[in-house]
Amino acid sequence: MVERVQILKAVNEAVEKAPKRNFQESMEISINLKNLDMAQPKNRIDETMILPKGTGKTVKIAVLGKGDITTQAKAASVDLIIGPEEIERLGGEPREARKMAEEYNFFLAETAVMPLVGRYLGTRLGPRGKMPQPVPPGMDVGPIVERLRNSVKFRTKDKMTFHVRVGSTGMSPEDVAENIDAIMKKVESSLASGSMNVRSVYVKTSMGPAVRLI
Repeated sequence: MVERVQILKAVNEAVEKAPKRNFQESMEISINLKNLDMAQPKNRIDETMILPKGTGKTVKIAVLGKGDITTQAKAASVDLIIGPEEIERLGGEPREARKMAEEYNFFLAETAVMPLVGRYLGTRLGPRGKMPQPVPPGMDVGPIVERLRNSVKFRTKDKMTFHVRVGSTGMSPEDVAENIDAIMKKVESSLASGSMNVRSVYVKTSMGPAVRLI
């Protein structure tokens, strides 16, 4: 297990080495695995987790459905609400559907429209790991939305290397380090041999050089 002070040192170095920008950059870690057969689904990681200090960016959330769920979605100030007719229309507009799948971070859908989502949007959302989280009748989407606003999703698919957003340069290095610490603990708990399956970890700003953490 990497020490928090070591993480903080790497974060500070990554920020110092990054070219100065007039805007906040994302910060991410790159995790390289070892001694795993990624052809076996049991060895793959597919996680959504709440970052203790938030993501440092606006997380865009879309809600699919009609009726009560849309009323709750409006109250929660979600970024996009899509009704059943719009789901079907998007199925015939591949470019628009692809743009939507790339633009929004998380999707929620009432269970009643999940078959429509699978039929018309499955090919756009599925490969990106963005199939909607089903929301049963009577469940308030408000608390789910609030959790997702501070969440990141990461998955390996069949690759030995994957990337996870850990914050932004607008956050304090201490907060970014706390997020990294939480992510590393989550990743290691998901691996068959824990930290022994981690070959290396690098931290960087979106446009800066990588600094080795492990």
